Order: sequence, then structure tokens, then C-alpha cells
Amino acid sequence: MSVRTPDPDQPQDPSSSPTPGWLSDIELEEVRRRLPLLYVEAVPVRVDGLGIVTEVGILLRATATGQMTRTLVSGRVMYGETLRDALFRHLEKDLGPMAFPLLPASPTPFHVAEYFPMPGISAYTDDRQHAVSLAYVVPVTGTCDPRQDALELTWMAPEEAQSDAVSDEMEGGRGTLLRLALASVGRLS
Repeated sequence: MSVRTPDPDQPQDPSSSPTPGWLSDIELEEVRRRLPLLYVEAVPVRVDGLGIVTEVGILLRATATGQMTRTLVSGRVMYGETLRDALFRHLEKDLGPMAFPLLPASPTPFHVAEYFPMPGISAYTDDRQHAVSLAYVVPVTGTCDPRQDALELTWMAPEEAQSDAVSDEMEGGRGTLLRLALASVGRLS
């Protein structure tokens, strides 16, 4: 029996990777400079028995520079991953395994946001990259325990969530995205 070592000059089978669908930090940086990346974003909400949004969940995070910002659930879609799976993975990652999100029957977003590293091209900015994000409103029925880099999840009434004060705390234009989410469910005042 002979054992072959991989030839570094030959492309490798992605299915043999220990983490298929993921890029190394170096690969991700290179891709971000050349291609737009696909993301999903979720606005977690609580609804009453009639399906009317009563609360909106907004994450509090600290940036690398120590600035406190508010944001939404978001993350990249991996190669070979369905939108539904990506949405569920990021909701669980940011809100915890007991959040029990109710994913939409049809993965049709309420909005498509295009993020650019240069301000002024769209309402959304991301210093790292050009990204396209599919945004969803997702009811959550369980207990949320923020994880990863989120410090807390704040539940707000829709009227408070759409305020200028909250919008000013949100990064990359996500205050605009939050208002569009509330408009999509009939809760924008």
C-alpha cells in the first residue's frame, strides 16, 4: 500500500477539507478584495397570538476599538449551504440554542442590502468588503442567551427600536435595515 502526499500545486478536493465551506483567514481576506460575499441577516422578533410583532431583539457588541454598537444577527452563507441552514446557524450562534427561531416557510427576504467599503454608494457600509445580504424578520419563541461576540440581546418595543437614538447606535446602516424590517411587518410608525 502506498501513501500519497498532496501536491501543493494541484487543486484539492473541497470535500476532503476538515471544515468544508470555510475559508482560512488569508483566503477570506483575498476573496473579500475580489468578490462580493453572500450574507444573511435576521431581525429577531417576538409576536403575539395574532402574529403581530410586539418586541424586536437587537444585539449589543463591542468593536475591536472598544466602541459599543448595536447590530442584528448576521453572517456569511457557506459554500453548499442553503439559505435556510445559514439563517438557522447564525440565529443559533448569536442567540443561543434555546432561542427556537421560527424560520419562514419561504426563504424570501424582506430586503436585499448591498454593503460597500466606500460610503455613499448605498445606505449600507462594511469597511472589510463588498457584500450582498438577504434580510429576514424571524420570530423567536425561546430563551435567548447571546453568544459569540454579542454582549447582550435587548428586546425593545417596535416604537423604541425605530427611534433615531437606536439607529445612531447601529453599525453600517443597519438602523435603515431595521426600519425596513418593521415596515415589512406593518410596525413602522
